[in-house]
Amino acid sequence: MQLICTFINAYIIAIFIRIVLHWFPLHPDGIMATIHGFLHLVTEPVLGPLRRIIPTVPIGNARLDLSPLVVIFGGQILVGALC
Repeated sequence: MQLICTFINAYIIAIFIRIVLHWFPLHPDGIMATIHGFLHLVTEPVLGPLRRIIPTVPIGNARLDLSPLVVIFGGQILVGALC
């Protein structure tokens, strides 16, 4: 059970790091772009389907994607229930 909790917590951290990296310009050949690509590869199978279900929220000229928040909150609920 502890392994599942550790995996969920690591996944939540990966989503959070992906969000933070999205705010900064990345050089295509840099290590941060490689990390961002890996995080995208790992997190997109969960975020992609949710993104198609949950509409984005308009904020001025930008749009806020709520799918990472849903996954983070859902992960925290799972950790609280299982661990």
